[in-house]
Amino acid sequence: MPIETDVLIVGCGIAGATAAWRLARDRQRQVTVVTRVTDADESNTRYAQGGIVARGHDDSPELLARDVKAAGAGLCLPEAVRILAEEGPNLVQRQLVEEAGVEFDRDAGGALLYTLEGGHSVPRVLHVGDATGRAIELALIAQLRELPNVTLLTSATAVDLITSSHHARDPLAVYQPVTCQGAYVLDQKGGTVQRVLAPATVLATGGLGRIYRYTTNPEGARGDGLAMAYRASARVVNAEYVQFHPTTLAVPGADNFLISEAVRGEGGRLYSPDGRHFMDHYAPRWGDLAPRDIVARAIHQEMIEHGYPHVLLDLAGQMAPTRIRERFPTIYATCLQAGVDISAEPIPVVPAAHYFCGGVLVDEWGRTTIEGLYAVGEVSCTGVHGANRLASTSLLEGLVWGDRAGRDIAARDDLPRVAVEEVPPWEDVGNNALADPVLVYRDRRNIQHVMWLYVGLLRNTRRLARALRELSHQWEAIDGFYRATRLSDDLIGLRNLAQAAWVVTRAAWHNRQSRGAHFREDAQPDDFASLYDQEALEDPWV
Repeated sequence: MPIETDVLIVGCGIAGATAAWRLARDRQRQVTVVTRVTDADESNTRYAQGGIVARGHDDSPELLARDVKAAGAGLCLPEAVRILAEEGPNLVQRQLVEEAGVEFDRDAGGALLYTLEGGHSVPRVLHVGDATGRAIELALIAQLRELPNVTLLTSATAVDLITSSHHARDPLAVYQPVTCQGAYVLDQKGGTVQRVLAPATVLATGGLGRIYRYTTNPEGARGDGLAMAYRASARVVNAEYVQFHPTTLAVPGADNFLISEAVRGEGGRLYSPDGRHFMDHYAPRWGDLAPRDIVARAIHQEMIEHGYPHVLLDLAGQMAPTRIRERFPTIYATCLQAGVDISAEPIPVVPAAHYFCGGVLVDEWGRTTIEGLYAVGEVSCTGVHGANRLASTSLLEGLVWGDRAGRDIAARDDLPRVAVEEVPPWEDVGNNALADPVLVYRDRRNIQHVMWLYVGLLRNTRRLARALRELSHQWEAIDGFYRATRLSDDLIGLRNLAQAAWVVTRAAWHNRQSRGAHFREDAQPDDFASLYDQEALEDPWV
């Protein structure tokens, strides 16, 4: 049987949870939140270490806006930055500190502690040790569980958005503007696909870092929301701007665990393995606290030029051991498990894919180009981040646009409900065979290697051309695999991963200018078109 609800929210990180809370508490709407994981508090938000931007001492909206724009390399949307700078810090105080009760770090007198991070003019970042996202996520989910009009569906994977032009039984609906009416959702335990129908749908699915071989992102960051919105014909912009975090743990056999930018904010310095401090050469203005894209490219350049397997981030020489263990308990414990004592020795680090600055285009209220469809958080592109995100503004953007989307949906009476009989049930054309996990793993790894090698930190025409050819070929196999096999979360994720990788690569190919996180070694070559078979530029999903 289909599920009917006032609002469907896909994903429950800070953006999705904030939208749900706003709708359910203030407006008493019936809200259904679906998440593909078994624990509702598992999301990209949970893994955010550094903190969230608030209003520091000697700070102002104008100063924050200036820093955001400086990091964004001239591509930030001024109105979006203004909204973030003016509304964000107040929301942090009201919703997170006062209402949700997030216990941010404080000094001995009880005053909130602010730290400095790369690209910021003043200390303005609130934190809970080095596990800020986890503290925020647990507090928000606890709030949602207390609301009787919020239904949390776990182990539920959104397959595709339901839109009027694609799924309506009425053939004349094709002449009307595209309207989102909910989503098809896979119940992982039962193996069935349900129709979840709603006049308003909010995508809050997070990012796509898992399209890369090396990433700080959790397993679920595979571009699900971007791929679904793209298939539904929503406009996607700035997809080439994938931010690489400059410092992740580089120990053989260990994951690319994020070493928070706050480590450099607290005085950590970058050195080559032979003890040379190099950031002043690449960024005299900022040094170690330069914007992420500059630091990541500097580290990459050092590794390429000198053959280093990594560089070193030293905090032990800048901070007392006891203070390091107090300020960064998670980083300390994780590195210690990998054999590195950060209170006594430098940390070997390398860059890794971290944050998606582009996404589904939205306006100041989170509305996409499809009626009834909203997008909030990392899956969306508000214009705030431009070509390169300023540190610790991602949680703030999710909070602001989650709140704004919730308020906008609550105030609208023009979103009609769709009749159940007008939307056909899901038709599973595959057979009963489960996807071979070896094939899924191999296809996923192939895509991740292509993206890392050819669409990574440093890009050029020949690499992007190779990526487009290989991704096009890969898609043919994955599409056939998808259509002939029983639906599963892994299979859905593989399909979305392939599509998200294509969207990013094609955007990178078309943008011949270096800007922010999109760095072309061969910006505007003389003979651009002749280097590539134009046939591969055709979209395999159209």
